[in-house]
Amino acid sequence: MQKQYDRGDIAKLLEIMAALRHPVTGCPWDLEQDFDTIAPYTIEEAYEVADCIARDALDELPDELGDLLFQVVFHAQIGADRNLFGFADVVESICAKMIRRHPHVFDEQGGPNGAAGAARGADEAQSRAEVARSWDRIKRDERPAGESLMAGIALALPALTRARKLGKRAASVGFDWPDAEGVRAKIAEELAELDAAIAAGSQGAVDAECGDLLFSVVNYCRHLGVDAERALRSANDRFARRFERVEAGVRAAGGDWRAFDIGALEAFWAEAKGGEKA
Repeated sequence: MQKQYDRGDIAKLLEIMAALRHPVTGCPWDLEQDFDTIAPYTIEEAYEVADCIARDALDELPDELGDLLFQVVFHAQIGADRNLFGFADVVESICAKMIRRHPHVFDEQGGPNGAAGAARGADEAQSRAEVARSWDRIKRDERPAGESLMAGIALALPALTRARKLGKRAASVGFDWPDAEGVRAKIAEELAELDAAIAAGSQGAVDAECGDLLFSVVNYCRHLGVDAERALRSANDRFARRFERVEAGVRAAGGDWRAFDIGALEAFWAEAKGGEKA
């Protein structure tokens, strides 16, 4: 059963965090931490939330969301300790941002914008497209004058996700291939440049061309409406699952990998793929 929200719940968590960071009676480990040392834990906890969702382990989700919330509270406490900002500033910032970026939901005072909602019409797909365009426009307006469109796309994002965001941000001002076929041609071009770099024996050039090739593939996925990060995660899962079946085949036949050439191993692989389709 869903627990009713109690405004005291977050207050209790803030009290716990303040106690952990108390300069005299606090926890030595917590007192040693700063933004830089906590950031990796924040990323890890976000991934653990995503892992629960991917595994459909929703019974574990409240616990993992709590761990992620604690990271936000930890950063806010460090900010307060350094007289930079506190948890209230974090909440105020996100509330103002959400109200500002959803004029179709809220009025200028932050209340429900019933009139705007009623005027959106019955075409839900069109409404979603309008909301997306409005969101992007408002985000652009929020940027300081002269700031690059690329600013604000986090360096710590997974590389595939960051590549998609970079491409999408550039596309918002028309710097993009006209269609998926244009990106496909770019992939062929990047493959040719990679071949040339390999032939030249320049490892630095090979590294760069591999990166360009991957960036082009990510944008090809974007044009096809595919999230490259999600697609590769699924491919990773399929590979691991099928390889486990190959391992099972090897074990059933004596367990000596050296007894099988690549053709025999490919046969195990084909069997694993066929078993998934059955």
